[in-house]
Amino acid sequence: MNEPVTVPTALLVMEEERRADVYPPEVLAGIDGLVDWQGPPLTRQQLADDPSVLRRVDILLTGWGAPVLDAALLGHAPRLRTVLVAAGSVRHLTTPAFWERGIPIVSAAAANAVPVAEFTLAQVLLGLKQVHRIARDVASSRRFPRDVAVPGAYRSRVGLLGLGHIGRLVAAHLGRFDVDVFATDPVASPETAREAGVRLIGIEELFATCHVVSLHAPLLPETRGTVGARLLNSLGPGATLINTARGALVDEAAAAQVLRARPDLTAVLDVTHPEPPAHDSPLFDLPNVVLTPHLGGAMGAERHRLGLLVLDELRRFTQGLPLQHAINPAHAASLA
Repeated sequence: MNEPVTVPTALLVMEEERRADVYPPEVLAGIDGLVDWQGPPLTRQQLADDPSVLRRVDILLTGWGAPVLDAALLGHAPRLRTVLVAAGSVRHLTTPAFWERGIPIVSAAAANAVPVAEFTLAQVLLGLKQVHRIARDVASSRRFPRDVAVPGAYRSRVGLLGLGHIGRLVAAHLGRFDVDVFATDPVASPETAREAGVRLIGIEELFATCHVVSLHAPLLPETRGTVGARLLNSLGPGATLINTARGALVDEAAAAQVLRARPDLTAVLDVTHPEPPAHDSPLFDLPNVVLTPHLGGAMGAERHRLGLLVLDELRRFTQGLPLQHAINPAHAASLA
């Protein structure tokens, strides 16, 4: 006689503001068919007020505003078997106590990478045409320049600092164009670079020789402030720096000095440190700085992709199939 199938119990915990974007009705309907809900969705604070709700939870679904998975919280969740995060980074919510439990955790970084890579591609192509620089010149001179010299998207050089999810996806997009793509990533293997269609070079060569440099490295103690005056000053005339990764990768005080002295350069900063910049930050005043408020990441309907990834992973989990987007604990410390 077959044993009855036990349906796992799930709980959704994340901030209310973005919940409907990440878990739209069609995603929730799919989840409904796979689990029994322990209760209604909660915020992190509501869970902290009554963590005992976790005692029967097998699957924790979350996203932005996720609870920190520390020993205190895990003590209330003896049945927890997996955590599915409809967001990119899990560094802020995982702890040694969590990793010791051996619970698999899924990140939707691959889904969040899609709009960031699209935003980056657009800025790379604009940078190769030096659109922002020329637009500044046109506005100040009130004239159209003749015979503008720009690299364009033919045999020009694009540099990627980092070959994670987003860096590799940007490289894949650029593979459709007649440009040479280079990368600096101390943990990327030659095989990874070859599969991504890029050539690995040192960071000094990356900045000194590429017409556009785009940052995609994780923020770690050793990467904080990596892009400072020396590297920025080595950029060629009219070069563009793009940062959609983490603001603190750039030494912003040094960058402001270089950009003030080098009006030919353009910095497209979709992330800053702090975010937003301080009210008196020179980044607001420099004409060759393009500031955008984290537009590269998933917004609005783009966030549906994150929930769909979680739904697919939940389906695999309930069917006993391997998870495709589980974080390898050995690599967790080096992820964004």
